[in-house]
Amino acid sequence: MKKITEVDLFIPCFIDQVYPQTAFNMVKLLEKAGLKVHYNPNQTCCGQMAFNSGFWDEAKKLGVKFMNDFSNQRVVVGPSASCIGYIKNNYQELFHNTSYHLEYKYLKENIYEITDFLVNVLGKTDFGSVFEHKVTYHDSCAALREYKLGDEPRTLLSKVKGLELVEMKDTHTCCGFGGTFSVKFEPISTAMAQQKVQNALETGAEYIVSTDSSCLMHQYGYIKKHNLPIKVAHLVDVLASGID
Repeated sequence: MKKITEVDLFIPCFIDQVYPQTAFNMVKLLEKAGLKVHYNPNQTCCGQMAFNSGFWDEAKKLGVKFMNDFSNQRVVVGPSASCIGYIKNNYQELFHNTSYHLEYKYLKENIYEITDFLVNVLGKTDFGSVFEHKVTYHDSCAALREYKLGDEPRTLLSKVKGLELVEMKDTHTCCGFGGTFSVKFEPISTAMAQQKVQNALETGAEYIVSTDSSCLMHQYGYIKKHNLPIKVAHLVDVLASGID
């Protein structure tokens, strides 16, 4: 692969609307890595929620807009294994043998979740980050099963000064969010969040860290409702801590 000096920033809906600081920290990290960061303010949803709910026509319209918004041939990087896993795997269902077939194929090979990009494309794992807390890591279902993310998040966390990583039991078990699953099956979703948060509490961790803000939002809702002594943090926010 040729040397990458510029990237496009993809900010998913959850981060744009609920966790905007994570977006700013993405810029900080990528610039720390020596990259010029471009952000298209016209970007919107990638279409995952519509697709998963069966509204494929609407998902296709959002997908076309997404590809047009990121059509400048730069690598695209985002802080969500869920959204990017969806784009890589399911745009094929929408655009195979259509006029956007080639655009989809190019995007699939040139869009990355942030930890995958940092570790496997840039080969950069140490940003001089400082986060003096005990944390436990939550593997999102989308990261594991759709994006196929491996040890990249833990590799990055291992380089953060002052951070102690403790593994919870059943780390690969779903937290219960699942997009519209949490709306359609609220009692089951809540019970799954309860079990995930309880597993995290048993480690003595101060923070649950993940690559997916949607999972963190779901778990934080349970934590806040029950006033539990643990917080949540996106991995990007942890990596941005203590760096200029």
